[in-house]
Amino acid sequence: MSILFGPIPSRRLGRSLGINNIPPKVCSYSCVYCQVGLTTHLSTERKEFYSPMLIYTNIKDRLYELNIKNEFVDYLSFVPDGEPTLDINLDQTIQLVQDFGIKIAVFTNSSLIWKKEVQEALGSADYVSIKVDTTDELTWRKINRPSPKLNLNKLLDGVLEFRQNYSGKLVTETMLIEGFNDNEDDIIKIAHFIVKVEPEIAFLTIPTRPTPEKNIHSPVKEKTESIYKIFESIYPNTELLNAYEGNEFSTVGETEKALISIMAVHPMRKDAVETYLSKSNSNWDLIKKLINEEKIKELEYDGNTFYKKN
Repeated sequence: MSILFGPIPSRRLGRSLGINNIPPKVCSYSCVYCQVGLTTHLSTERKEFYSPMLIYTNIKDRLYELNIKNEFVDYLSFVPDGEPTLDINLDQTIQLVQDFGIKIAVFTNSSLIWKKEVQEALGSADYVSIKVDTTDELTWRKINRPSPKLNLNKLLDGVLEFRQNYSGKLVTETMLIEGFNDNEDDIIKIAHFIVKVEPEIAFLTIPTRPTPEKNIHSPVKEKTESIYKIFESIYPNTELLNAYEGNEFSTVGETEKALISIMAVHPMRKDAVETYLSKSNSNWDLIKKLINEEKIKELEYDGNTFYKKN
């Protein structure tokens, strides 16, 4: 498994070098919409997966490659196959990679944020994105399918506690799923909780890539826009992320390995793959080969063709 992927285009952060500090698929959730796929190891146990120095060395080498090509990185982003705060070395790793002088982001599902040591680790990052898909217990269990060891109220209290002490850029992220959390009552409750959190931005997102469960879709466009208006009326610093982030993936390293590392965490649309192949002086024969070798697979989602690691 590759510890790094990208840089990839990010709707939130510009050009993001992804850090995959959790092996597939160790997570405290098994969300119905997760683009990585179903969770195979549902866990709340924090432990070491990769040494901080191994991650540091990987980043150093990748940044060297990018520098030769005059390519830049806006953020080093912990956005792995699973939940990044399950890594017991997260705090140490963040402090180590601060040496590169690049802003650090962590995208967490918030499930362990009630733990003091997790709050301390996240506190070292410049940018923290916390997930708040719902404040309703039943909806939480349906949409996020958490470990039975977790408690939603404890989690939400942890979010508020973290907010009081965090001085970096905090944002929230709410994934809108048709038939799960898109009713007006749920939306109003989430928005009022977000008011207490006071993030710099409350992002409303929709699924844009293949999901592990069938019939998981965003609300129809009109309803999504209606939800946004309701949310924004309660918390003005709200943004709706419903646009494609683009195809500006960096081409570094050996093409096959680089593509698979991206597809493991970030399924790629067909036009993005075509652009990547063109930039790396390769062709579609490589994709056919990877499919035949069952290293990647082709999927259809909402009228687009995607490719992800098998």
